[in-house]
Amino acid sequence: QVQLVESGGGLVQAGGSLRLSCAVSGRSFGNYAMGWFRQAPGKEREFVAAINRIGGSTDYADSVKGRFTISRDNAKNTAYLQMISLKSEDTAVYYCAAKISFGVRIYAQTNSYDYWGQGTQVTVSS
Repeated sequence: QVQLVESGGGLVQAGGSLRLSCAVSGRSFGNYAMGWFRQAPGKEREFVAAINRIGGSTDYADSVKGRFTISRDNAKNTAYLQMISLKSEDTAVYYCAAKISFGVRIYAQTNSYDYWGQGTQVTVSS
């Protein structure tokens, strides 16, 4: 059973930074494309960032481009989301997701992913 565990969320002032981590259990982390999504109260879950299984390609939602960076360390079975210049509208529960992949595609759709973490709360105070 694959498990994803997010960490690194918290309360931060506007303009601040946080780094989220997503630890993936089991072997073959290198065969998962990874994604970060978020869900604010009363809103649907939305795409934030994605990275392919080898880390060679990334994609971002327009709302976070230039502020968020997705990365991965396949030796540590961990994906990251570095967030800077945080805004109040970034407040949400952030989820990481993994999709079994043997190619180099990246995936931005929620329903593409096979496994999800439990989420970590990010609150940005203005």
